Amino acid sequence: LNNLAVWHDSQGNYEQAKPLYERALAIHEKVLGYEHPEVANSLNNLAVFLLEQGNYEQTKPLLERALAIYEKVLGYEHPEVANSLNNLAGLLIDQEGNYEQAKPLYERSLSINEKVFGKEHLKVVTTIDNLAALYKKQGKYKKAKSLYKRSLKILNKFFKPNHPRVRLAKKNYNRLK
Repeated sequence: LNNLAVWHDSQGNYEQAKPLYERALAIHEKVLGYEHPEVANSLNNLAVFLLEQGNYEQTKPLLERALAIYEKVLGYEHPEVANSLNNLAGLLIDQEGNYEQAKPLYERSLSINEKVFGKEHLKVVTTIDNLAALYKKQGKYKKAKSLYKRSLKILNKFFKPNHPRVRLAKKNYNRLK
């Protein structure tokens, strides 16, 4: 159901996708209980879908519940916790422009991913970029530039210079020169 929901979502069939996300969540809750990681995954999937639709009020409680489940079941330093923190921080910025509340969530997400994967792993790049974008929005260009430079350095280890992720990182960095 979740995969079918993702497919409909990717095709722009949002009215078909939403009930499938909701049904997948309901089944996971019924079969696995309310505090299972698959329930948290379904909550996160539905939340991201709703966020993309601009439905902020419904999104926040779903992301907070997913985060709470992941922390309780998987521990406070699990990559799924980092992902949930990243999503919640993004919501806080998009919905409320709440940079100060989002910043520690991004920082914690980055810390978890660095601890789990290492400081120069692709998994840390998304959070580095998100934190850099936050600093840029706050007018803290020196901090943003430093993070974009770090992101570019990591990406250059994994991809060729013409790769879309490298080109985007260069663009972000060069905008702050």
